[in-house]
Amino acid sequence: MACVLLLSACASRAPLPEHSPTLALPLQLHIQRLMADQRQDWLLVIQREGPGIRWSMMDPLGIPVARQKLIDGQWQADGLLPPNPEARELFAALLFALTPAGELHGNYRAAQQQGAQRSLPARWNVRYAQPLSFELDLPQGPNYHVSPLSGDAP
Repeated sequence: MACVLLLSACASRAPLPEHSPTLALPLQLHIQRLMADQRQDWLLVIQREGPGIRWSMMDPLGIPVARQKLIDGQWQADGLLPPNPEARELFAALLFALTPAGELHGNYRAAQQQGAQRSLPARWNVRYAQPLSFELDLPQGPNYHVSPLSGDAP
């Protein structure tokens, strides 16, 4: 039974790119999480740190929600926050959404792109209004609206 649980946990891990995509970092994004009738706002900072990429998500008051580092294709905890599987899935989906179009198929073999939409079937759907402004849908929810962080409060 333990082996089955371990294998299912590995199979459900969010896919990561084959190679680290070219990202214009640092990025500051406003993330709106929509599920049923609930809305949450988060601030996300993505920055290079040594050989990896640091993902730091906070609520609008600046309280950390999730922090992870992506180093050599593996997620690592950053700080003392408890594991947050939803945030890790979100970060992986954002990495997919932010991957430049020219690098998409080299990093995600099953990816599909048509016009202002891209998807990783059965995992994520992205609809772009602009390169850093898009909607991200997960099959079972939640849905996210992502936009560059401006000086205005969310």
